[in-house]
Amino acid sequence: MTSLKKQETSTSNIKSYHFLPRKYAKDLLLDIARIETLKNFVLDSTPHQISFYEILFIEKGMGSFSLDENRTTLGPGTVIFTSPGQVRRWNAQDVSGYTLFFEKDFLGLFFTDELFLYRFQYFHQYSRSTGMKMPAKTFRRILELVRNLEEEFNHLQSDSNHLLRAILYQLLVVLNRYYSIVYQVQSDSHVHPDFFRFRSLLEKQFMSQHGVVFYAQMLRISSTRLNKICRQYSGLSTQKMIHHRLISEIKKQLGCNRSVKEIAYDFDFSDPSNFNRFFKKLTGTTAHQYREGL
Repeated sequence: MTSLKKQETSTSNIKSYHFLPRKYAKDLLLDIARIETLKNFVLDSTPHQISFYEILFIEKGMGSFSLDENRTTLGPGTVIFTSPGQVRRWNAQDVSGYTLFFEKDFLGLFFTDELFLYRFQYFHQYSRSTGMKMPAKTFRRILELVRNLEEEFNHLQSDSNHLLRAILYQLLVVLNRYYSIVYQVQSDSHVHPDFFRFRSLLEKQFMSQHGVVFYAQMLRISSTRLNKICRQYSGLSTQKMIHHRLISEIKKQLGCNRSVKEIAYDFDFSDPSNFNRFFKKLTGTTAHQYREGL
């Protein structure tokens, strides 16, 4: 059995993979496997996306891994973080290592915190790299936690859910600390809670709400205050964060079998010409040119 299920929609040439929760005869929303042996795991240049969170731990391999427009060079000690819905492509050879993947409810329901996964800088990240290279000694310490998860899966017991959740939480926090150092961003303990709330709200509303005022009003703070918070914890203005998220999703939609006009209206633009001006201003190319280059 496998924890990955492939599903392809008729409106898109991007394959989607979904989590199968009953691999272990129970609803366990977490799994771990070897990249090189997991059934249905895509390791070629085929564009695809997943509906869950995943962390890749590369022990061996050459080439690159693209996540939306972000490309990570592969090598021993590479760690890559992916969030639901991001378009992925491999251009790699001889890749081996671990894939750790889970549904948000595995942690979110336990911690009763809908913002929980937004507290980690590497998830839902659209302005910085979602991959990092770790020194060999640090990577070995990370792999110890990964193998602890693997060992627990090999000997599941009635209380394994609790232990797996605890190990995963420790792993996420340790990775977040290192990511914060590598990319010089604030770790969770120093980040204003309104920044987490903004990131969560942005994921839910970005397709129809493109202006700063809406988010500031929803958070009950001024636009100036929200902009200061975003600059402090992301290095970007609020508007730039919104634009990064919009462009990321628009590029994904341009890979589907849908007209530019349909996409423009889906993103609540008043007409396709406004959509095209917006896209060219931020990317330097038209939507049609971008699609032709895919």
